[in-house]
This record gives sequence, structure tokens and C-alpha cells, in this order.
Amino acid sequence: MKSLDMNVDRIDRHILKCLQLDNRISNQALAEEVGLSPPACLRRVRRLREEGIIMADVALLNPKLLGRTINIIVEVEMNRDQLDVHDTFMRKMQAAHEVTQCYQVTGDVDFVLVVLVSDMEAYEAFARRDLASDPNLRKFRSLISLRRNKFETAINLDQITTE
Repeated sequence: MKSLDMNVDRIDRHILKCLQLDNRISNQALAEEVGLSPPACLRRVRRLREEGIIMADVALLNPKLLGRTINIIVEVEMNRDQLDVHDTFMRKMQAAHEVTQCYQVTGDVDFVLVVLVSDMEAYEAFARRDLASDPNLRKFRSLISLRRNKFETAINLDQITTE
């Protein structure tokens, strides 16, 4: 994968900042905001998509309004430090609809999960089905979020150097 520093100039950064705030902005409005002609702006946005810098265009949903009110961080420790065991677990977490994020990490635990559920019964069902029943899982620890103090999807682009 290419380094972002080599692919993104000042105008690209401005485009990306605008799109992170509102990806429904029209190409005309985006072009005016960044000081380009609409065709030039469109070419840049297409290139950013083609290069994978823009991964997806998504809608961020309000989990509370959809009945998903409990956010749980789960630390997972596996029995063995083997690639096949980790790969199997990662595939299992990819399939679990309660898991919104799965990170393989260094340190005392092997994985950190972010789990979003409607209630504790839903979490218990997930934990029994996908965690406690796994013979390769040594232990897991659940950290129930009392309040989400910060949630951002935007990446700070101010530290990206330009050529």
C-alpha cells in the first residue's frame, strides 16, 4: 500500500476534509470550496477513490434511535498464539453482527472488540454463542461503556505532509 504522504497534496487534503464532514456535497459546491473547476475536482475525487484513500461512502446511523444502546469493549485472550487460531477467530468476529470493530492487538490480550447491542440479554447471547463456546479462547473481559464521550470518523489530515 502506498504512503498517503506521497499521494495527497494540499488540494486533495482540502477535498478529503470537506468530504469527511459531508460526503453528499455536490461536485459543484466541492469544486467551489477547494478552488477547482468541477471537472478537475471530479477527477481528483475519482482518483482518491481508485487509490483506496476514500474507502467508502456511508451513512452514520444513530444507534440509540435504532435500539442499540449498549456499547461494550471486549478484551479477548486466546489459548495459543497461532496464526490459524487467530484467523479463525477473526472470521468468526467478521460474521458476528454485534461486533462493529475487531482489532488484533499487542500486549496482554490478543483482540479488542467493540460490541453494540440492544440490551444485556443480547450481549449474553453473543458472549455465549461466539466467545464462551470457543475452545481456543482462554478468557475475555467485558467493559461496559457508561457514556460515549467522543466518537469521530474523520481522520485529522493536518499532519499529512505535501510534496
